[in-house]
Amino acid sequence: MLPKVLPIRDITFVPFALSSRQEVPLFGARLQAGFPSPADDYLEGKIDLNQYLVRHSAATFLVRIDGDSMIGAGIFPGDIAIVDRSLVDPDIKAMHNKIVLAVIDGEFTIKRLHIKGKAVSLVAENGNYQPIAVGESSDFTIWGVVKHSIRHF
Repeated sequence: MLPKVLPIRDITFVPFALSSRQEVPLFGARLQAGFPSPADDYLEGKIDLNQYLVRHSAATFLVRIDGDSMIGAGIFPGDIAIVDRSLVDPDIKAMHNKIVLAVIDGEFTIKRLHIKGKAVSLVAENGNYQPIAVGESSDFTIWGVVKHSIRHF
């Protein structure tokens, strides 16, 4: 039997303030990361990063990443993950292969949710870590789905 995704009752989420817009110019030309080429002076428009990164503002929150278990998925220590709570599906099978913020036996973790038959595990994207099996007796809750990771260089 698969574990159920339990609702979170004792947590207050602070929604994003989408009323504060910060538009940044978006250039229409795609830039090569290799050999430089002359840049086009073509401005495609402006993009509001709040609207681009946050689809469900009342259910979205940020968490800072600590640890290297998800580097294979492009999530590195010090990154800020954007987590969308509205994407948690009561049918856990619907979230197979999603990167989730979960609590298992009192510990928070970000891992890829893997479901095979009735077996559920949280899988790291770094070969130095073993999958975490989610047993029927595990205290297991999915808080949200990780949609983006923000990194400073």
